[in-house]
Amino acid sequence: MITTRNDIRNIAIIAHVDHGKTTLVDGMLKQAKVFRDATTAGERILDSNALERERGITILSKNTAVTWNGVKINIVDTPGHADFGGEVERVLNMVDGALLLIDAVEGPMPQTRYVLRKALALGLRVIVVINKVDRQYARAADVLNETFDLFIELGATDFQAEFPLVYAVGLEGIAGYTADTIGDDLTPLFETILREIPGPTVDPDAPVKLQVTTLDYDNYKGQIGVGRLLSGVMRRGMDVVRLTPQGERVPGKIVYLFTYHNLARQEVDQAQAGDIVAFGGIDVIGISDTIAHPSVEQPLPAISIEEPTVRMTFGVNTSPFAGREGKTGWGTSRRLRQRLYEETRHNVALRVQDGSQPDRFIVSGRGELHLAILIETMRREGYEFEVSKPEVIYHEDPDTGAVLEPVEEVFLEVADEVVGTVVELLGARRGLMQEMTSSNGTTYLRYLVPTRGLLGFRSNFMRATSGLGTLNTLFYGYEPLAGPIPGRQFGSLVAWERAVATNYALTHSQARGTFFITPGVEVYEGMVVGEHIRPEDLAVNVGKTKQLSAIHTKYYGEELRLNPPRQMSLDDCIEFLADDELLEVTPRSLRIRKRILNNEDRQKDQKRRERMLEGEGGS
Repeated sequence: MITTRNDIRNIAIIAHVDHGKTTLVDGMLKQAKVFRDATTAGERILDSNALERERGITILSKNTAVTWNGVKINIVDTPGHADFGGEVERVLNMVDGALLLIDAVEGPMPQTRYVLRKALALGLRVIVVINKVDRQYARAADVLNETFDLFIELGATDFQAEFPLVYAVGLEGIAGYTADTIGDDLTPLFETILREIPGPTVDPDAPVKLQVTTLDYDNYKGQIGVGRLLSGVMRRGMDVVRLTPQGERVPGKIVYLFTYHNLARQEVDQAQAGDIVAFGGIDVIGISDTIAHPSVEQPLPAISIEEPTVRMTFGVNTSPFAGREGKTGWGTSRRLRQRLYEETRHNVALRVQDGSQPDRFIVSGRGELHLAILIETMRREGYEFEVSKPEVIYHEDPDTGAVLEPVEEVFLEVADEVVGTVVELLGARRGLMQEMTSSNGTTYLRYLVPTRGLLGFRSNFMRATSGLGTLNTLFYGYEPLAGPIPGRQFGSLVAWERAVATNYALTHSQARGTFFITPGVEVYEGMVVGEHIRPEDLAVNVGKTKQLSAIHTKYYGEELRLNPPRQMSLDDCIEFLADDELLEVTPRSLRIRKRILNNEDRQKDQKRRERMLEGEGGS
């Protein structure tokens, strides 16, 4: 019999990046007496992943639960960055409503649009929470109007457009029904959740059915699947069947069963339909798999995820320094292949396929950041490998056969004095301005830019804005191929031979460009050690051994001194890569290198390519 459970609510928290989702969850946990006081937990409780704390963003969805007035509220904290939209899409499938957080100063932003569109399409009840109303330039009334307009623009039903509204200061854990009547706690928010978000509609008498939406791993219990129990009663020890979207049918047993309580999983003997549960005991689990009673014949429809737009080639490390810094045996093609394909079991927006060579693998994702997080995660685990320059994934128009390329909607905030520079940069990358407004010394720009025009753009943008500009992107769609886009303007400084870099050599070569290395760093032939001031590459000897004490040279009347090197993060390295370069990744180092290490061989290959191009031009 179909019933509605009023003792439980399943909600997701969705928002643009940095609009306060995780901080608000912290406040809800504290008020629900998960902690004795606010000092016991610290900030960003759910962002337990080291990369999340370093980057200040949520990457992986998190599950927790609080109890308020006898009602259990399951809470899923979701990523706000579009590159991790796969996480958002699948977790929304197991909730009945959502809290949409919007910054009271910034208003609706790119990812606000993205996550709201997904929630509305699923028919979820959305509570709007205008957060950070205590900020100096808060404009709660304007933000409310902008939010309503966004609901209408995204095709909300009349019921969805009449959204419940709460105002909050998430950092302090307080809320109110108006911006001027903020209370002492989050009671208005809890009351609105219980009143507006429906309890799950379930059939407790039907066979057990659950769709896996998240995967976890326990060192003692093995792989853990997470999802909402759609029907029936799941019991520890019961026999089930795993149904894959591909039609595979595998028997299994529920050995471990958990529900969520506060910040932890709580082992239970049984769970009711409507609960968000975690289970273990089944060796192989995949996202979208259906876990069901053996009498069930058909799997649930697979979770739909938007396709990747960017890809990179991952391969075994082939540099002269291979095997030095990674875990022993973790640099083999077998190990690398296994790790990448395992990632696709829970990272559903990721695609992996074997390359043309047995030690090469094509990895496709939702953006540069999506792939960069995977690279950083793997190097921290102990892997060493090499990756290629990112490239976009093209589609073909089924009607005309024309080449289509992915296009991003780009939102920028820059100081008025650098607008001209930013506009020039985007124009060179085939960007089309859609909107420009200015307020209080800040200009807001909205562009449509081919995805390939954004590869390597972020670092140039940050330099142009002295690190003070903000840039957000949102996938727009596929459009006919735009014209040519200029690549990197400067060449690479390439190590001439294997050596240890010296102060003397770097000092006397620094007029040729900007170095990435310091004295004492060991380099190998073909390793990129800096950026040349000219468009072409230049081989340099960084290992000259003449002592610094012997230097008396004057340069324009001043003693020569070694300039500080450019500090290259993982993101910087990925953006710097040229077509003929690879990034060597190890737990300790990031090294850019040429595909062909030998200088003579590389020059011969370049000449061969030039002759081929001339021949094509002549024909």
